[in-house]
Amino acid sequence: MDSPATAIAGPPRDLRGYGGTPPDVTWPGGARIAISLVVNYEEGSEPAVGDGDPEPERALSEVPYTHWPAGRRDLAMESMYEYGARAGFWRLMDIFDELDVKATFYACAVALERNRKAARLIGERGHDMMCHGWRWEDVALLSREEEREHIRLAVASLTETTGARPLGWYCRARPSVHTRELVAEEGGFLYDSDAYNDDLPYWTEVHGKPHLVVPYSLVNNDGGFGNGAFGSPESFAEHLRYTFDQLYEEGATQPRMMNVGLHMRVVGQPARAQALHDFIAYAKSFPGVWFARRIDIARHWMAHHPA
Repeated sequence: MDSPATAIAGPPRDLRGYGGTPPDVTWPGGARIAISLVVNYEEGSEPAVGDGDPEPERALSEVPYTHWPAGRRDLAMESMYEYGARAGFWRLMDIFDELDVKATFYACAVALERNRKAARLIGERGHDMMCHGWRWEDVALLSREEEREHIRLAVASLTETTGARPLGWYCRARPSVHTRELVAEEGGFLYDSDAYNDDLPYWTEVHGKPHLVVPYSLVNNDGGFGNGAFGSPESFAEHLRYTFDQLYEEGATQPRMMNVGLHMRVVGQPARAQALHDFIAYAKSFPGVWFARRIDIARHWMAHHPA
């Protein structure tokens, strides 16, 4: 293990968490579980040679990762991403309307600049929007000042396209050692979701001040279709049901939070969308289930479980 003199800077690790004794959680209405549906809106902000990037995006699509020559457009990949914005978005919005649930959209700023009708509709239909970066990029590869500037650009862009400034932050999967500090220093964010380490929100400290973290999940996530974790749509629905059943049982004495990560180009495909529909309907059939936007979870935690 690195000594303090050689350790890389950044937030300290916390392997203890609540130590088996989480706070006495009181979700609204005495709910046993808070379910956060998260739609990652990335389509149009991913790396693409046609947008000036040296290489096209290779991740989270319908084809396995393959080498592609630098400087050449991959029109098939671009088209698969376009499906999410052109068709998947609308299918998911219809499902949310039909089942009367609200979601949180992790929105990349450049993506919503290219689909302003969708940008406005997110808020108009009562969904929550949080900042998913300026573009869908690996912030760990940016310098501290580049990352700071991209956060500024993202906030300004999303405020303009959606009519409301984002209050939550989540980068592309991996934060840098600077991300949480920069998010706290920006001054307008209430929380971030750049963590995967708990089933409940928690407080941490940045520059001596409390900072709220609402953890996310890459396990209850349709990204599993891209890495082989899920095969048929039913395997995804079954996984979500098993997760729900376990957390719901635990929630009888210690209420929990369940994240469901979604991508419009992935779960927005018809068969997978039906699996998502079936899971939501299943969870809604139980009493004591709160389908919550992440901003509502964050504000509830701040009010009822302050630092």
